[in-house]
Amino acid sequence: MKIKQVSIIEAILFASGEPVESERLAQASGIETSALKNIIELLRDRYEQTDSALTVLKLGGAYQLSVGGEYIDYIKAAMETRKAVPLSNAAFEVLTIIAYNQPVTKGFIEHVRGVDSGSVVNSLVEKNLLEEAGRLDVPGRPITYKTTPAFLRCFQLSSLDDLPAPPGKDGQVSFDELSNSDDKEG
Repeated sequence: MKIKQVSIIEAILFASGEPVESERLAQASGIETSALKNIIELLRDRYEQTDSALTVLKLGGAYQLSVGGEYIDYIKAAMETRKAVPLSNAAFEVLTIIAYNQPVTKGFIEHVRGVDSGSVVNSLVEKNLLEEAGRLDVPGRPITYKTTPAFLRCFQLSSLDDLPAPPGKDGQVSFDELSNSDDKEG
């Protein structure tokens, strides 16, 4: 029975990904709080005997499944490789729209771009460049998005005020100006 209890605790700690209070862990597993410490020790022993990269940390009155310190450099290298993937043009477009108009909904972004942008927004949220900023108080209560501090770091901005000013009327060529120049050449 103890082997099963060790696996139950392991599963809860793995699925949580965060520290779990002893009482909550005992309640969720159906294990007496008094027996929990012994079960945790059995789990630690299992990891040690199998030379596992995993360990169980005790953080105050909580436990967390973690990776041993000797593996941190490998994890950092893997995470940096994943994050170093260059952004697509679509991602830059979405970031620009949000940075200058935040907070905005996916619907707003799609209206500006003229194409479905949900997967691009989701990808930027995963990369921690965007985050949810709340919901609009309209039917359907759509989620709004804004840039994150990681966005500022990536683009070496101290605040959104450091974004370059968007071009005004003077900085853009109008259709009339283009069509007039064609008339002069022809």
